[in-house]
Amino acid sequence: MRSFGPGDRVHVAGLGTGIVREARNAGRYLVEMKGRAMVAHGSQLEPAEPARARRGQRPAGDVSSAVSAGASSDVARSLDLHGQTVIEAIDALDSFLNDALLDGLADVRVIHGRSGGALKAAVHRRLAEVASVRGFRLDPANPGVTIVSL
Repeated sequence: MRSFGPGDRVHVAGLGTGIVREARNAGRYLVEMKGRAMVAHGSQLEPAEPARARRGQRPAGDVSSAVSAGASSDVARSLDLHGQTVIEAIDALDSFLNDALLDGLADVRVIHGRSGGALKAAVHRRLAEVASVRGFRLDPANPGVTIVSL
């Protein structure tokens, strides 16, 4: 049985990929997946590979950093979902939120675009389901971006 540490990406058979939050006694681990935490035994876990990108795209869950507007030097984190299907976008969103929570970020931005609305609606549905999301709203300066409070 392999041991894992906090921050390691792991795959739990039948459930999906998550991030180890802490190692517990008796070979158990607290794993955060899709905005929820669960305890799993080390025998149920496998090391997860980073998500692979399609040609010309960033990997799912890859985050780009941008300096916030204004004189402040605070760094805002954002996820650009342009060009992804709804399923790909939701998977990327879940990974992105897990990473943002682990980094202790208070606010993040999700760029979904304005046209069509299917991606925006799916993102908003998923954000409403995630227990660690305190709230979300459209950016008043850009309706193609949702600001998420964690």
